[in-house]
Amino acid sequence: MEYIYAALLLHKAGKKVDENGVKAVLTAAGVAADESRVKALIAALDGVSIEEAIKAAAAAPVAVAAAPAAAGAAAPAKEEHKEEDKKAEEESGMAGLGALFG
Repeated sequence: MEYIYAALLLHKAGKKVDENGVKAVLTAAGVAADESRVKALIAALDGVSIEEAIKAAAAAPVAVAAAPAAAGAAAPAKEEHKEEDKKAEEESGMAGLGALFG
């Protein structure tokens, strides 16, 4: 992810997004730059409009945010089930202790 951030930082600063620039940003951030990953990133970005990609990504979180909200609605049912399991475990544990004392 830090490789993409480096490319975005260079783009935002108005600098050319190339291997040397990405390596320099990563080095400045204290990240050991992997030569093959840098080359792969630059190759993947060849011909890509970063501005268009940012605009497309800005619309994506709206769709993604709806999924966790729907999953959050199902969470209370799981919590109730966990509480029932805990109660059953406690009851069986108590029954076992009762057998020890007659």
